[in-house]
Amino acid sequence: MRATVIHGPQDIRVEEVPDPVIARPTDAVVRTVLACICGSDLWAYRGVAAREAGQRIGHEFLGVVEAVGADVRDFRPGDLVVAPFVWSDGVCEFCVEGLQTSCPHGGFWGTPGSDGGQGEAVRVPFADGTLVRLPPEAASDQRLLTALLALSDVMATGHHAALAAGVREGATVAVVGDGAVGLCGVLAAHRLGAERIIALGRHEDRTAIARAFGATDVVAARGEEAVAAVRELTGGVGAHAVLEAVGTEESMRTAISIARDGGAVGYVGVPHGGSAGVDIKQMFDRNIAVRGGVAPARAYIPELLADVLSGRIDPSPVFDTTVDLDGVPDGYRAMDERTALKVKIAF
Repeated sequence: MRATVIHGPQDIRVEEVPDPVIARPTDAVVRTVLACICGSDLWAYRGVAAREAGQRIGHEFLGVVEAVGADVRDFRPGDLVVAPFVWSDGVCEFCVEGLQTSCPHGGFWGTPGSDGGQGEAVRVPFADGTLVRLPPEAASDQRLLTALLALSDVMATGHHAALAAGVREGATVAVVGDGAVGLCGVLAAHRLGAERIIALGRHEDRTAIARAFGATDVVAARGEEAVAAVRELTGGVGAHAVLEAVGTEESMRTAISIARDGGAVGYVGVPHGGSAGVDIKQMFDRNIAVRGGVAPARAYIPELLADVLSGRIDPSPVFDTTVDLDGVPDGYRAMDERTALKVKIAF
């Protein structure tokens, strides 16, 4: 089959790779219908995160089950499914607690020795603990199918940031970052009942989506200017909850600085840059809590799925560009140059 591999910075290729097969009785093989490129993939594309030459890449996909191992109970060939960006066994103590990202038998798509999500098919370890079934009628509804693809990572990650920051009914929320995760964080905060949502972003096409998702205010500034603007909007006190969706020192510093005393920061941006801007003294003096990390998407997909199917939320607008498998290298280039927000791959 064909799949996306990375050979080095700015060197993404689509190559022939071995077809996935059932290797263990708990496996499934899923034929990919939709996948996408993640902002976190760009760290490898830019050479910031190391990858082995020829390593598979991609971790967001949905598709149709083609084969299952003898011990798979919950799925059969023909099922339409979505996969979270981490596989997990579903039975260990961490999985039972809803922290599938810490499963001792789990892993990330695209790590050495595993299939990546940006290929024609994927071997899924621990299918029963990992996959979530989708209604078969979704296969013929491209808007709905695209919204469901967002559950594999960005919508679940935005939701994780909102929960970590303690977003609640009537709260004032600020979201740092106007990428797909930040925009989904806006949608998640709106879903949880935030009264005011301040989106920090400089790209008008993206902040337009933020407003459609529920943002009440937009701050286009950065650094100290952004801090001053959020303070002014909030009467000098800051936001109850801040969602950090970038991962740089500046973004983390901004997030902590715009939090209200006694507030919290939910951070989900993959950290790059030393301490990532965490100022323990400032947090201590102002009683600022910081929580977050890798989103356990498998724990969140069922409730978010119900809201997507009911029409309560629709994260599909974060996908603004579609390519086929051959167009994936151009998709990476477009996201890296910020001419695309998030690229969907249609098979």
